[in-house]
Amino acid sequence: MKTLTVNLSGAPYPIHIGSGLLDRADLILPHLAQPDVAIVTNTTVAPLYLDRLQRTLSASGVRSMAIVLPDGEAHKTRESLHQIHDALLAQRRERNTTVIALGGGVIGDLAGFAAATFLRGVPLIQMPTTLLAQVDSSVGGKTGINHPVGKNLIGSFHQPRLVLADTATLDTLPVREFRSGVAEIIKYGLIRDLPFLDWLDQHLEALMRRDPDVLSQAILEACRNKAEVVALDEFETTGVRALLNLGHTFGHAIEAGTGYGTWLHGEAVAAGTLLAADLSERLHWITPADVARIASLMHRAGLPCRAPNLGVARYLELMASDKKVEAGKIRFVLLKALGQAILTREAPAESVAAVLSPENGRFIGSIPESPA
Repeated sequence: MKTLTVNLSGAPYPIHIGSGLLDRADLILPHLAQPDVAIVTNTTVAPLYLDRLQRTLSASGVRSMAIVLPDGEAHKTRESLHQIHDALLAQRRERNTTVIALGGGVIGDLAGFAAATFLRGVPLIQMPTTLLAQVDSSVGGKTGINHPVGKNLIGSFHQPRLVLADTATLDTLPVREFRSGVAEIIKYGLIRDLPFLDWLDQHLEALMRRDPDVLSQAILEACRNKAEVVALDEFETTGVRALLNLGHTFGHAIEAGTGYGTWLHGEAVAAGTLLAADLSERLHWITPADVARIASLMHRAGLPCRAPNLGVARYLELMASDKKVEAGKIRFVLLKALGQAILTREAPAESVAAVLSPENGRFIGSIPESPA
């Protein structure tokens, strides 16, 4: 097991990474306010890991209830949020009940937002079971739900007391979901860690084979980068944390424009990252060779290298709802160099339109279809 700490001034918390951690009650118990938890999970994860976690807790005298939601991004809605609240209220759970999010990013965001709002806030533990959630969404306290206008527009910051990333849960992760997580891993190298990007270039095929040592190292380095950024800018007020959203302004537009769940989050981020790289090149910040290197990494990871053709107007409409919009202008996370991201609202409108135009054949596809 490897452990990192998210060094927040108010309440630092550990990230434990290793195999078999769902059996480690000793890692969980110190972070419970009382021996009472509510496990939020979904119909895919529950048959695999719910009983195992409940047995671990029960053996240590912890009472648990389970709330099992439908699987998928399409269910990251206010209805699912209310379902969690209703179950907690029906079981008369109290302010010291800890909510455990057992699942991927959707469950982590939903359960986290429920924990943030139930009785004005109860303790939260994240137990991510997808690669994307282990390297990104479980760390940092962002929680929320989607709205038809855009992704993650309703939510709050609510930091967990513990992140427990059991890498053994990745053994059952479908290939498409695994690839989706790799997109977020590549992101860290692009925005702030060029040595890690170089390491990924050398070890990507081993990572895609899920080599245990390489996979563990990739998760560790991704979490280290995320933890360092969160410690610098917990509430995304200085612009530092916004750099984690490379590819997300375009990617969230893809997810909303094609219907939530059609593209996986990491797939949309991969295509969005290439659009951001294209725009960075048009601003003469990175070279064509840099863009080709990014495209090669995405291709080798089995990720989509072209975004759907939604039309320039539709992209701009969706991107206008992005959380980084300021004074009516879209702020883009772009690349000044490989390993150096920048937040800017100075991208010329004609350059943005050229990137999103169907005539941009290298990164825009012909129809808005799923990459599966």
